[in-house]
Amino acid sequence: MALLSVIVLTLNEERNIADCLESVRWADEVILIDSGSTDKTVAIARRYTANIQTIVWQGYGAARNYGVAQARGDWILWLDADERVMPELAEEIREIVRKDDPEVAGYSVARRAFFLGRWIKHCGWYPSRVTRLFRRRKGKFSETRVHERLVVDGPVVETRHDLIHYTDPDLNHYFAKFNKYTSLAAEDLRAQGRRFSVVDLLIRPPFIFVKMYILRAGFLDGIQGFILSVLSSAYVFTKYAKLWESQNKS
Repeated sequence: MALLSVIVLTLNEERNIADCLESVRWADEVILIDSGSTDKTVAIARRYTANIQTIVWQGYGAARNYGVAQARGDWILWLDADERVMPELAEEIREIVRKDDPEVAGYSVARRAFFLGRWIKHCGWYPSRVTRLFRRRKGKFSETRVHERLVVDGPVVETRHDLIHYTDPDLNHYFAKFNKYTSLAAEDLRAQGRRFSVVDLLIRPPFIFVKMYILRAGFLDGIQGFILSVLSSAYVFTKYAKLWESQNKS
């Protein structure tokens, strides 16, 4: 019978990790890849798994590929600590692994993301499908510093049930990630040979706001939709401003 391995990346996730790991307690194997937590993340995780790997951080893609290399399951489910596999999705995944259809290489899951306490149904955020379940020998992550992409060799099928994602419960949490992620994104742009253009600051940020808030109906998500659209525009502005700064320094 096929086995399922779950891979979770962590760094100081003590408020999230218990609920995340509880939601996949039924899996054959759970692997925690920690990049040096200084809070209670690892101690809490030990209640759920003995397979805890501590790594030197080299980017999200590299960390996930490392986790895949440690796994013994035929199927891999990869999660972030702020995500939850609800019972309906858990049952569907168990059935997928049990059937072990040789014609399928992966399964994409719709993510139900919560921002400032609200499920964001618009802004381009839902269903926001991403391949989260895949055959171990059929998938590999791009080794970018942030926003890594899973490349699957073969057909990908959609699941019926959603993955729950508690992305940003408050603005402090959002801005704690903002500076780190914009820096990593700027580094990725530069590594790809991207050169800064003033158009990146003048056109891209307002376009992101218009696309999310108007074209993708973010206004239907209330004040959270407006805040998310504005902050996403600011994210793009900051990413390209950091690219400019990096190129000027060198």
